[in-house]
Amino acid sequence: MQKMEQYKRFIRFCTSASLLALEALIYWYFWKNYFSVAAGTPFYRRGDWLMLAVYAILLMFFSKMYGGFRVGYFQKGNILFSQILTVLMVNIISYLQTALLAKHFPGPQYFLVMSVLDAVVIILWTFIADAWFQRMFPPRKMLLIYGNRPSLILMDKMNERKDRYEIVKTVHVDAGIDRLTAMCDGYDAVIICDVPSETRNNLLKYCFARSIRAYMTPKLSDILIRSAEEIHLFDTPLLLARNSEISIEQLAIKRIIDILLSLLGIVVLSPVMLVAAVAIKCCDAGPVMFRQERLTIGGRPYMIFKFRSMIVDAEKDGIPRMTTEHDSRITPVGAWLRKLRIDEIPQLFNILLGDMSVVGPRPERPEIFDFYSKNMPEFDYRLKVKAGLTGYAQVYGKYNTTPYDKLKMDLNYIQNYSLRLDMKLILLTFKVLFMKDSSQGIAQGETTAPITPPTRSERKKDEGAARWEMPPMKWRGKAGK
Repeated sequence: MQKMEQYKRFIRFCTSASLLALEALIYWYFWKNYFSVAAGTPFYRRGDWLMLAVYAILLMFFSKMYGGFRVGYFQKGNILFSQILTVLMVNIISYLQTALLAKHFPGPQYFLVMSVLDAVVIILWTFIADAWFQRMFPPRKMLLIYGNRPSLILMDKMNERKDRYEIVKTVHVDAGIDRLTAMCDGYDAVIICDVPSETRNNLLKYCFARSIRAYMTPKLSDILIRSAEEIHLFDTPLLLARNSEISIEQLAIKRIIDILLSLLGIVVLSPVMLVAAVAIKCCDAGPVMFRQERLTIGGRPYMIFKFRSMIVDAEKDGIPRMTTEHDSRITPVGAWLRKLRIDEIPQLFNILLGDMSVVGPRPERPEIFDFYSKNMPEFDYRLKVKAGLTGYAQVYGKYNTTPYDKLKMDLNYIQNYSLRLDMKLILLTFKVLFMKDSSQGIAQGETTAPITPPTRSERKKDEGAARWEMPPMKWRGKAGK
């Protein structure tokens, strides 16, 4: 496998180039025969090639952004969804481009036909390319070395990708460094999960010396180090972790973007909000909106706006709790609002008011935040920036991702902040918007996402037993969420 590994990037490039060429040929046919005529402007050879080049560049940009070319890395369903989303985005842009040239909106029928042909090609390409990669690159046989923090959730997640990973053996770090290093030689890769730093460093050096692939769960200090700047003033390597806040210039630009995007979103989505409001009112005659206290930058409390998706008095027992899978408190209309993420739209008003940003950590309720912070003091790091409608943890994590993992992802965003990263996360939000696992609720019977993964004994407990039951607290909102 190691010999073939060096060709993987080249093979992925060739398969990606083949799909790009097919999509470009489809566009070329429709442009020459229909779109250029609809544009009403005579195009000569250079103009035709320019339109084709623009289309191909847009395809490459969105495919790279959404991971549509990452065959053998993402599952084929993810690849398929990413590529179809890419084609839809690019074809819409091309339609608007043609409308600008024609100075009117031409009939969209040919763009719809082109999109259908693109979808057929994408489906065939995805299944063929995925099968080819599976044949050429079978799953790696892996050794999992774990420490005190339970590793079962990570193991379960990796076992879901049997096309890429095969965890053959697990061993606790207490086995000793000599035995651990001896075991590494018999596997394609090693997973180092929450082991002490000294042991981890020795394992990494051993794997590096023998060219053994190593995966590891990062510690918070790793994220801080990874964002550090190299200093070359001396002949001794030096790293500088500035640990500073976002600059004034970046904050000003970020605020301007927040205002513009929130205003645009409110105007464009106002018909959707009107329909949602009528549907909620007709469902149970309860209030359309609900307000609830959340925390933003510096721990400042504010009232978040959302469409009500649960029954009135959903937390009448006074216990704040997150949404569980198949939660009986969710109304029929609320289920659809959540599935389509429409319940989040009123937060655009929070962004306009300055309480939130378009991109930032997910806002937590004070009670739940305090509960997490008592068990994990570093959770306060998330309050270095404004809460966001979307963000790093919202895009790459799930609703039920553990707080410790959310903290790692949000800290990665804070330490590597840039306007480019904001734009990337906004575009990626369109991809995760309709992915079911990104909105998956916590397990039945829990009030919050577990701070640490459950142990084997905890998994055997009755699902109805709450592992993280919070004490009764005074209800702060007007209607449950």
